[in-house]
Amino acid sequence: MTRLIFLGPPGAGKGTQAKKLAEFLHIPHISTGDILRQAIKDQTPLGLKAQVYMDKGELVTDQLVEDLVKERLNQADTQNGWILDGFPRKVTQAAFLEELLTTIGQGGEKVVNLDAPDETVISRLLGRGRKDDSEDVIRHRLEVYREETAPLIDYYGDHHKLLTVNGNQSPEEVTTELQNLIAA
Repeated sequence: MTRLIFLGPPGAGKGTQAKKLAEFLHIPHISTGDILRQAIKDQTPLGLKAQVYMDKGELVTDQLVEDLVKERLNQADTQNGWILDGFPRKVTQAAFLEELLTTIGQGGEKVVNLDAPDETVISRLLGRGRKDDSEDVIRHRLEVYREETAPLIDYYGDHHKLLTVNGNQSPEEVTTELQNLIAA
């Protein structure tokens, strides 16, 4: 069973690679952003709570995101594996996830760190042409990533769960490296 957590800076290709690998392995790609949008669309109890925060322009709480992840990982299609993209973002969330996976009998996860230099991700994100992707905004997002999410690399390295992939290559080369790494 393949259970993977994708880490990496914005623009490293996490979403793209997680989708490709999930299709290749026939397991769900679980993006916390997608879960949140779907819960709001479906007007689930958690979705309604999330909507209140978002209507105020606030970030949803860690507890709410954790509850959404817990609900999603308890669904039947996750029994043969999954790829998590966008969670955890902090060491406290990683500790929550580890406890949850033990409780629901889904341990044995590995963490894929898609590593790419700042200049590469800045170039990629600017190339998308989104209005909110100015160089200053991107650099700020990278700072936030380093402060909040990068400590997860050490956390998972200390737990012997970390696999690092060079994200500074073509998408096809990254896909091949990921498939080889997972098959090993």
